[in-house]
Amino acid sequence: MAAPWTESLSIEFKSDRKTLSENVIAEEVVALSNTDGGDLYVGIEDNGEVTGAQPQHRDAIQMAAVVANKTVPPVSVRSEVIELEGLPVLHLEVPQSASIIATSSGKMLRRRLKTDGKPASVPLYPFEITTRLSDLGRLDLTAQAMPDASVDDLDPMELIHLRRIVEDSRSGDKSLLELSDEELRRALRLTTTISEVEVPTLAGLLLVGRAGSLARLAPTAGAAFQVLEGTDIRVNATYDTPLLTTIEQMVAAIEPWNPVTEVSFGGLFNDPVPAFDRRAIREAVVNAFGHRDYSMLGRVRVLIDDGGFAITNPGGFIEGITVKNLLTAEPGGRNPCLMDALKRVGLAERTGRGVDRIYQGSLSYGRPLPDYSESNARQVRLFIARSEPDESFARLIVEERERTGKQLSLQALLVLDCLKRVRRASADVLEGEIDLQASRLRQTLEALTEAGLVEASGQGRGRTYTLSARVHSAANKGAEYVRQTDIDRLRHEELVLKLAEKSERVTNSDVCNLLHVDAPTAYAVLVKLVKENKLERHGKTRSTYYVAKR
Repeated sequence: MAAPWTESLSIEFKSDRKTLSENVIAEEVVALSNTDGGDLYVGIEDNGEVTGAQPQHRDAIQMAAVVANKTVPPVSVRSEVIELEGLPVLHLEVPQSASIIATSSGKMLRRRLKTDGKPASVPLYPFEITTRLSDLGRLDLTAQAMPDASVDDLDPMELIHLRRIVEDSRSGDKSLLELSDEELRRALRLTTTISEVEVPTLAGLLLVGRAGSLARLAPTAGAAFQVLEGTDIRVNATYDTPLLTTIEQMVAAIEPWNPVTEVSFGGLFNDPVPAFDRRAIREAVVNAFGHRDYSMLGRVRVLIDDGGFAITNPGGFIEGITVKNLLTAEPGGRNPCLMDALKRVGLAERTGRGVDRIYQGSLSYGRPLPDYSESNARQVRLFIARSEPDESFARLIVEERERTGKQLSLQALLVLDCLKRVRRASADVLEGEIDLQASRLRQTLEALTEAGLVEASGQGRGRTYTLSARVHSAANKGAEYVRQTDIDRLRHEELVLKLAEKSERVTNSDVCNLLHVDAPTAYAVLVKLVKENKLERHGKTRSTYYVAKR
């Protein structure tokens, strides 16, 4: 087995020249387990030089037992002794923990990168424990009682405001309107009971708390909104109100800076299209407040500038969620209590798939995809580029909706958008470009092919897809479609001729395998080359083969 030769957040080397303490081994296991898991190699120097493990560290079963005995709760590592450059090295494969791990002596550690970019194991401080448990989905901070708060810290006017939102919202839970204030607070878990006394939860304080109580008890609940034109600040507003008010005020403040463009849909009608989809913006704002880490200082920040719309919230993605699997990961969040209340009130997407709506807002008008690439462990940042709508693409989406009576799925929009950018791709290439399961991707491709929006050529793993002539025609890009198909045709002929020149004979089956096309397509290429006097045909039926003209 080969070991990596550089350390990282998930890889640690430890020298065993002076007989490494078992306590140190346990500490490194704890740090790895409290971060992302990883691999510990005992017997390798920090610079990657293999110096070997001491005899007492060469019993894999014993070392696994030592780690279990010196960690709380016990960490079950996969232990083995491997040989590197002729020397024995102890390799411990450390799983990521679903809780906080400590050494038996009470030390809690985690991994981090130092300022020089090198990894290190450092203390896990008490204030970081809440964030870590929240990231792991083991603690909902918003469901916790606020011990220094009372029901008097909740604003009765905000409860009236909440009822109005429920009444006005299409998705609001109307059964909430029949409840008394106390029943409403309990139904939405805005309060809980401690020693028979009703006490606000953090969710309750955030949603309907008095402004003064928020400042005193939940100082991390604020938000900021800025508008820049070049380097000139046009708007610089802060919000320290309950979330129900803050969300409404921020969405309203964004609207004047969201200009509208008239888009023509084939003479049927004109539609005013905003620079940023309104539903997507609202969902992004709600998500930022609903999923932020309330144990961290910092505000939810919305920025509109010449480049586009950006919203940033403190706290990275929770465990299991990454930029690459946003659209396929199971719905979940850091603050289930708060998000459940927002959904029942009617502010958040009831299905938990608000990010789908954000993507649809861009894709439906042929705009660039929403960008989460600047998100990290400390923040989630969404950027929506300022871009003119692709009128022909948007018109096609509307026409397809009129034809079928239903909206194109998000998966279909993702595939069409990708093919618009890469022009031609196999399912494997598309799978690498799109956050979509392989089976769902192939199902979507076949559905789009049947609908006449995508054309397929070839078979098996070599089957490729491109936007159909109908799509190019709708986009007034018929010449581009012809050019693309002509390029494919010429390339096919060149490849067949090269194969014929290098081989004594070429069969229809050979061409199918070479071009990843079906038998009729391969036969058509061969017949054309024979007519052009570039190939000679020999034999009949199954024994037919072709040779290059000399």
